[in-house]
Amino acid sequence: MDQLPFTEDTVIFGLLCLCLGFVFYTSSIKTGFWGKFYNIVPTVLMCYLLPAILASVGIVDESSSQTYFVASRYLLPAALILMTLSIDLRAIMNLGSKALIMFLTGTAGIIIGGPIAILIVSIFSPETVGGSGVDAVWRGLATIAGSWIGGGANQAAMLEVFKYNQENYGGMVLIDIVVANLWMAVILFGVGKTQKIDKWLKADTSSIEELKQKVSTYTEKIARVTTLKDFIMMLFYAFAGVGISHFIGHHFAAFLQDNFEVIRNPQKILSSLGSEFLWMVVFATLIGIGLSFTKAKNYEGAGASKIGGMFIYILVATIGMKMDLGKVLENPGLIAIGLIWISIHALLLILVAKLIKAPFFFLAVGSQANVGGAASAPVVAAEFHPSLTSVGILLAVFGYVVGTAGAYLCALLMEVASKV
Repeated sequence: MDQLPFTEDTVIFGLLCLCLGFVFYTSSIKTGFWGKFYNIVPTVLMCYLLPAILASVGIVDESSSQTYFVASRYLLPAALILMTLSIDLRAIMNLGSKALIMFLTGTAGIIIGGPIAILIVSIFSPETVGGSGVDAVWRGLATIAGSWIGGGANQAAMLEVFKYNQENYGGMVLIDIVVANLWMAVILFGVGKTQKIDKWLKADTSSIEELKQKVSTYTEKIARVTTLKDFIMMLFYAFAGVGISHFIGHHFAAFLQDNFEVIRNPQKILSSLGSEFLWMVVFATLIGIGLSFTKAKNYEGAGASKIGGMFIYILVATIGMKMDLGKVLENPGLIAIGLIWISIHALLLILVAKLIKAPFFFLAVGSQANVGGAASAPVVAAEFHPSLTSVGILLAVFGYVVGTAGAYLCALLMEVASKV
């Protein structure tokens, strides 16, 4: 019998499915303890936290696991295709400019949050923000800025640009994962309180509700008993689309890198556009949108978005498993920088949302399009409604575009702040 922690993906995946099954079963109980519990704690948050607890107490070791890779590379694009089958592009355009405003506010929060966090921590722990040459802490924090305004490609670009000592890079990755996942947990908790938050923000949610209602009405209209043929056809659309999106995404990214020096050079602002993952997500979304103009749209009535939602929950569980709660206090000084940094990001978002009366949906997705990128922005958007998934995708793609430039500016400001 294997000793703990479990490292085999077959066992790990089984445990993740056990967590999901436990959560969905208990959340279906509307009375007694579980009824009261899920009135307070959102289902999706539990799907995220239980795997995190498994990793934190040493039951599973995800360091060599491929479950997140498979979920993000195969199930995520499949979910995007299935959840955009019934998309209404005109209704999405009617959502207005507030989504973009909140996204850019989130970007600004990351840019100014880093240097402010350094200044605050330097007051009581100057050694935490010190270092010189390639060991300078601000250089490492620049990689976090890249991750939080775009994603992994932007993070790698910042590592190349500022030449941070890679022996210490693991600590920065840890802060990135710990703080970003703590913030995502807060966002997911807020999803369960959306109506109360929107009421406090005095937000106009009419365009969002109209889009959700149109999709729901259409789904009810075409609803039918799902047959084996339906499942096979949805499997075909989803994973044939995944194969196509990977194939085109790989070759398109290679084409850009081969023909444009500005993308090939990791020190250039647009280098993140050479990310295969970015283009895989983009082309999967375009395939879903394309199918929405065909009869494939009717498979929404057979449960296409529900299957996509199942894939999303598997992704949520694998993301949660990457969060080791026990490591939060391993480097309290740097963790403090991360927490202050993300708090400034959050406070600026709340302030602007209050001023422009933006719905919590735009705040949550605008934030995750920055901090989480294409892997988590659609997840958060889908929690509000499957029809809103594409909004998260579009903003996440925009995050890749502005990520390197925003992170570069943030890094320069952090360098100044560390020398004050």
